Amino acid sequence: MDQPWWQKAVLYQVYVRSFADSNGDGVGDLRGVIDKLDYFSWLGVDGLWLSPITVSPDRDWGYDVADYRDVQPVFGTMADLDELVAKARDRGMRVVLDLVPNHTSDRHPWFQDARTSRDTRHRHWYVWADPRPDGSPPNNWRASFDKRSAWEPTPETGQMYLHSFLREQVDLDWWNEEVREAIDGVMRFWLDRGIAGFRLDVAHAIVKDRELRDIPDDYDKDVLVDVDETFAVLRRWRGVVDAYEEERILLGETWVMDLERLAGFYGTGKDQLHLAFNFPYTFAPLEAEALRDVVARTHDAFPRDAWPVWMLSNHDIPRFSTRACGGDERKIRCALLALLTLRGTAVLYQGDEIGLEQVDVPPDRIRDIGDRDGCRTPMPWSRDGGWTNPWLPLGTTARNVEDQRDDPESILSFARDVIARRRGSEDLQSGPYERLDAPAGVWAYRRGESTIVALNLSDEPVEFEGRRLEPWEGSVLDS
Repeated sequence: MDQPWWQKAVLYQVYVRSFADSNGDGVGDLRGVIDKLDYFSWLGVDGLWLSPITVSPDRDWGYDVADYRDVQPVFGTMADLDELVAKARDRGMRVVLDLVPNHTSDRHPWFQDARTSRDTRHRHWYVWADPRPDGSPPNNWRASFDKRSAWEPTPETGQMYLHSFLREQVDLDWWNEEVREAIDGVMRFWLDRGIAGFRLDVAHAIVKDRELRDIPDDYDKDVLVDVDETFAVLRRWRGVVDAYEEERILLGETWVMDLERLAGFYGTGKDQLHLAFNFPYTFAPLEAEALRDVVARTHDAFPRDAWPVWMLSNHDIPRFSTRACGGDERKIRCALLALLTLRGTAVLYQGDEIGLEQVDVPPDRIRDIGDRDGCRTPMPWSRDGGWTNPWLPLGTTARNVEDQRDDPESILSFARDVIARRRGSEDLQSGPYERLDAPAGVWAYRRGESTIVALNLSDEPVEFEGRRLEPWEGSVLDS
C-alpha cells in the first residue's frame, strides 16, 4: 500500500523566534526560515512544524492569539508565509502550523466584545460563571502556571471567566457550536493556503466539564475535562482536514502520561488525530529496560491503525541532550538513533540534531513566565552564534551548525546519515517493530524483514549478533 507522507516523515519543529534572524532585530522570522530551507533539504527532513506565527501580545509567546488569520508582524507578512510554503514544497517539504484552539488572548476581538455585557454576541464563546455567595471562585480549578484559581473576575458583568493558563489566556467554550464553526473556518483558511496540517495545542483538554464540578481528589489535571466531547471535537476536525484531496494532518499535543488514555485520542486510528505526542516515551530515562517497556506498551495500547509519533525535546521541556544525556555525545547519538529508527513519525526540535544543550539563562534575561527560556534560546549557526543582540542569550556555541556540518564525525553528520538511512529503507519507514532478546543494558529490535537496531545503553562493552558494542554505542545492522 502507498504509505501516507506523514508516516514516513521526519518533522522538524521550528521555534521561529529563535531559529534564524534575517533582519538583525534579534528575533527570528519567516524570512530567516526561508533562508535556511537548503539546510533542511541537506538534513533530509520532510516537514516543518512552525511554532505560533499568528498575531499575539506575547504574554505566552504566541500561545495567546489575538488574530487567528494573520501573521505576527515581527515574524513577517502573509506573503512571507506563502513564499515559505511554496519554496518548501519545491524541496519536497510540507509546512505544519501551530494552532491554539483551547483559548484566545484577552485582547482578541471576541473577548473584548464578550467581557462588556452578558448579552453581547461573543459572550457565550467563553466559559463564564458566577462567584460563590462569599465572592470566591465557582469551583476549585487551578491555572497551570501558578496553580492559583483558574477564575478571573470581571467588574463589567460581575461574573468570572475561566483561564486554564495565564489570566490573559481565556478559555473558549467548546460546547458552543459557534465556537466550533469559527475554528473550523480558521482551519480552512490556512489549509486553503497550502498548509499541510496543524499541531494542536492542548489537544487533550479542549472541552471542559459542562457542569463545572470540583476536581475530585484522584484527578491528575488542573481543570475537569469532558474527554468524550473532546474526542467528538477531534473527530470533527478530522473531517475538516480529510475533506482536502491532498492528505493533511492533525498532530496533537496530548499531555497524557497513561498510554491507555493516550490511545483514545486516535479513536479507531483513522477518525481522530493522525498523531498524538507520546510523552511517556519523551520522559523515559535513557535505559534499555525503560525504553523497551514504553515502546511495547505503546504498541499494545494503540488501535491497529494508529501510528506512533516520537520526540525527545520541544519548546516546553528541557532539552533531551541535557535532561536525559547529561551532555554526553555518545548518549545523544543513542537517543537520536532510537528516535529516527522506531516505527512511527519522528519529530526533531531545532538544535536536537547538533546535541544543543539546555541554557542556564541569567535571571535578568528571563522572558518566559513559565521558566522555559532555557530550551528556547537561539539556534547557534556558527561559533559567533550568527545572531545580533538576540532576544535570549545564546549560551555556549561549542556545538554549532557550521562546525558540525563540516565534520563527518559530528552529531549533526550522524543525524543526517541516520535520516538518509531511514529515507532509503522500506524497513525503517514502514516495517513492523519487533523486540529482540539482548544482553542486559542492550535495547535491540528488528524493523521489517532485514534491519536490526541495537543500542548498548550501558557503561560496559557487550557482544550482540557477533558484533562488539562499546558503551553507549548504537548500530543499524542488516540481518
